[in-house]
Amino acid sequence: MNDSPPRHSLPLATLLNHAADAVQAVRAGESLNAALARCPAAARPGTQALSFHVLRWLGSAQALRALLVPKAPAPGVEALLLTALALLWPRAEVSYASHTLVDQAVAAAKLRARHSASFINAVLRRFLRERDALVTSALRDPLARFNHPAWWIERLQHDWPGQWQAILDADNQRPPMTLRVNARRSSAAGYLTRLADQGIAARVIGPQAVTLDQPCPVTQLPGFAEGDVSVQDAAAQLAAPLLLGAGLGGRRVLDACAAPGGKTAHLLELADLDVLALDSDPARLTRVHDTLGRLGLNARTIAADAATPAAWWDGQPFDAILLDAPCSAAGIVRRHPDVRWLRRSTDIATLAGLQTRLLDALWPLLKPGGRLLYCTCSVFRAEGQDQIDAFLQRQPDARPSLAPPSPGHLLPLPDNGIEPPVHRAGAASDGFFYALIAKT
Repeated sequence: MNDSPPRHSLPLATLLNHAADAVQAVRAGESLNAALARCPAAARPGTQALSFHVLRWLGSAQALRALLVPKAPAPGVEALLLTALALLWPRAEVSYASHTLVDQAVAAAKLRARHSASFINAVLRRFLRERDALVTSALRDPLARFNHPAWWIERLQHDWPGQWQAILDADNQRPPMTLRVNARRSSAAGYLTRLADQGIAARVIGPQAVTLDQPCPVTQLPGFAEGDVSVQDAAAQLAAPLLLGAGLGGRRVLDACAAPGGKTAHLLELADLDVLALDSDPARLTRVHDTLGRLGLNARTIAADAATPAAWWDGQPFDAILLDAPCSAAGIVRRHPDVRWLRRSTDIATLAGLQTRLLDALWPLLKPGGRLLYCTCSVFRAEGQDQIDAFLQRQPDARPSLAPPSPGHLLPLPDNGIEPPVHRAGAASDGFFYALIAKT
């Protein structure tokens, strides 16, 4: 997703108001995607870029607000104030001059709640006058330093004592835009040439993976509409090759939690398979249909709960099962900066329980000699290695298919084990967990 600050014709005050609406919605428990869907189409790109930025630095803004205004103002006014403070935070590196941001925030306040304009003006101008002292004071709060909730920080400290701070810092970087070249149409090297012909700089980072030097709209990608290429992170591109291994041509494969369909499509790009794509949400399953249609691929689809096979399984065992399980999304915070503010500490145990139920429900559907690939886009061990360790204890006919188990936790850092490694700052893959399990 391209969240670089766009050049736009709409007044910044208008975009600040839309961004404040989005921030207010997230703080009330709504996803950023849902909030942005209500934004006028013309304002959505600029609003999205501002909202991404603000949510990455929301902890810093909240700490500053508490120092400047100990009693929280009304939610709508506070959302605008937090939006402006996040954009003024000196480490945030935005392209707007401070005086411009203050002037436009005041103009936004006049549109949003006229009585609050002088208040917004006074608070922001005080921040500019006392910025160094206020920032120093705010940074004593881990919320301001790391821009994640305290429980999230503590869990990473426990799970990754040597890398927790690097993970938190990586979460506030803009993610790379990585493409998966359709193996039925071309190679990564061949597509690189097509990009160069369009003046788009990129590099090959995997068998079918190409990373752009700068994100761009998919409409600018040659052959995107025709299915020549898809957007998919390098870590997510490991799923299909891991599951297929030496080859499963013509075999029955279950993609148990398929939406939005990227991994389903990748499987079908690599081999001729009989794929059943399952998802519990009919609306999300529509995205699978759209993805497969653009790529010219076919799979059977069913809207059903993977944890209750009696409602949908035909009794014929599968040769391979892909379980991309629902999770906290703690490994893709760069792409979804609202996740850290929406999740609660109690969610992790709830999600781990769902993952356990899915594993136990799907394991009997796998034929002897088959393999199941369990993956989550999380860096929390409760959703990764701890989950699989417990599963292997429960299932005597299950064993890791690769030694060492493949590939385990991949952290959103340059040295996360993906080959070839990505060394450029901010260009690491997303955080994922993979375990390939064979049935004896």
